[in-house]
Amino acid sequence: MKDPISLTTDFVELYQEIRTCEACFLHKTRKNAVPGEGPQDAQVMFIGEAPGLNEDREGRPFVGRSGSFLEELIVAAGLKRSEVYICNVLKCRPPDNREPLPVEINSCSDFVGRQIQLIDPFVIVTLGRHSMRRFFPDATISRIHGQPKTVEGRLIVPMYHPAAALHRGNLKATILDDFAKLPGFIDRVRSLRQGEEVLENSKTNPVLKPRQLDLFEE
Repeated sequence: MKDPISLTTDFVELYQEIRTCEACFLHKTRKNAVPGEGPQDAQVMFIGEAPGLNEDREGRPFVGRSGSFLEELIVAAGLKRSEVYICNVLKCRPPDNREPLPVEINSCSDFVGRQIQLIDPFVIVTLGRHSMRRFFPDATISRIHGQPKTVEGRLIVPMYHPAAALHRGNLKATILDDFAKLPGFIDRVRSLRQGEEVLENSKTNPVLKPRQLDLFEE
């Protein structure tokens, strides 16, 4: 299977580990593991919940109806799918698309952590409650969706899963509104990082003065 992006050695090794992983029972029922896809210098990373039937067949994330709506949302946020990185907290499809089990999410947790570390995105968007709980274990998606928060130095934006709009049409407008805020969040983090670079340069070049930037609340 050909990867949709050119991979560095670290990612080649990680993807191979994911595709051959036997840490939980799901390796017995999967057709293909679904590592993720997108550019390794992506500024935005989307983390969903688990592969579905189409994802299991193709070995790619978000290629079914949820994927089509996610692409619509990405465009609404002024981005392209080719510019963002997309993966799931679970790398293999649960039988009959059942809910991910905690033991399965834990088995994939290190994979997700390594992807975050390698990509180092400006913003992480969690899609659905299982993804959200990696960063906000005690929260509910209905209360915190669309609200950015800095977790361990990284901006996390919890969103409803695109599939939620397919099952509950009244959520579509809410999800679109949340995604419309995303460009502002990205720009704010970009400015913050640029400010940090100015500050670092000012240590060796006193002529440069760093700008004072507002931070997202911890």
